[in-house]
Amino acid sequence: MLNRQIKVVIVDDSAFMRKSITLMLESDPDIKVVGAARDGREGIELIRKHRPQVVTMDIEMPGMDGLSALKIIMKEMPLPVLMFSSLTTEGADATLEALHLGAVDFIPKDMSYVNVNITGKRDELIEKVKHVANSAALRLRFSRMNRPVPAVKPAAPSSHVHRSVAVPSRRDFKAMVLGISTGGPFALLNMLPKLPEDFPLGIAVVQHMPPRFTHSLAERINSMAALTVKEAEEGDILEPGIVLIAPGGKHLNFRRAGSDVAARITDLPSDTLYRPSADVMMGSALEVFNGPLLGVIMTGMGKDGLEALRRVKSKGGYVVAQNEESCVVYGMPKAVVDDGIADAVVSLDEIASVLYQVSTGRSYESARAVLQ
Repeated sequence: MLNRQIKVVIVDDSAFMRKSITLMLESDPDIKVVGAARDGREGIELIRKHRPQVVTMDIEMPGMDGLSALKIIMKEMPLPVLMFSSLTTEGADATLEALHLGAVDFIPKDMSYVNVNITGKRDELIEKVKHVANSAALRLRFSRMNRPVPAVKPAAPSSHVHRSVAVPSRRDFKAMVLGISTGGPFALLNMLPKLPEDFPLGIAVVQHMPPRFTHSLAERINSMAALTVKEAEEGDILEPGIVLIAPGGKHLNFRRAGSDVAARITDLPSDTLYRPSADVMMGSALEVFNGPLLGVIMTGMGKDGLEALRRVKSKGGYVVAQNEESCVVYGMPKAVVDDGIADAVVSLDEIASVLYQVSTGRSYESARAVLQ
């Protein structure tokens, strides 16, 4: 019935895109496009009129653009907004700004970084809309946005690991590997800046993003973090104090460089669903590092990372998964939890303190860095 369908408003200056998105979404009987606007101002009027569960918003539009409209939406009527973005450096920077302003996720206009056919692209868009419409974490986030927030410094995460976390006795982890997808930029911007400067492991991250976007994401996180965060380049050394984010459209692998471990950027394998792939990156790290890894899996659709994390666990590693309540999409973590290989299942706010205690054996309070 109509009142049980997910209501969507589309905002895009292209008539072709408005029609294409409508056809893709309404191919699913659970979704109804209740309005399609040509610019941000018209979009805001339709949102006020129809009160949709999800909005898809183009960034670049004449008149009121997507960022200007997003600011008004988040101030007056916060709800999940998926941004459509061009695959340019300017588009990437604008998309990161949109995520900072409150957008849930973004969709590249051609989605070419996902190596699937048009049916797969349609299915991904539908799945994202359904997930964000039904996300408990997003409902909580947007309800909080309606409350006044005191202008004070954010508190550090709890210094005590959740009682369900089994802290390992070993302290010989060689590196940390992290896989994340839908909802990831918000989660990484929340978590990575909380890690102190004395975090003992180099960190490799796969965030499913197209080219240029990972560079913008790394720069934004680096401006907030105590650690050095950068988009991985050929030859970068993975060592404590460094966070390497796999470049969009490429795989991040590793190789030995004397006593160091260096990044290797490659197009292969070419048949993966995502490039970069968490399974590929984590699998390469397992081959190169002579010792156990600390594996982390966070919000995202699908199962990328599951196969490699099974091997991480079997080789003496430790696996941390984000819990369902704090995930925008409980897909990648769910696969790991359901498989029984997660050693700790914790909220987004707890992940930094858990990682610090697991890797050092010390409480978070002992971290020397001043949290930003």
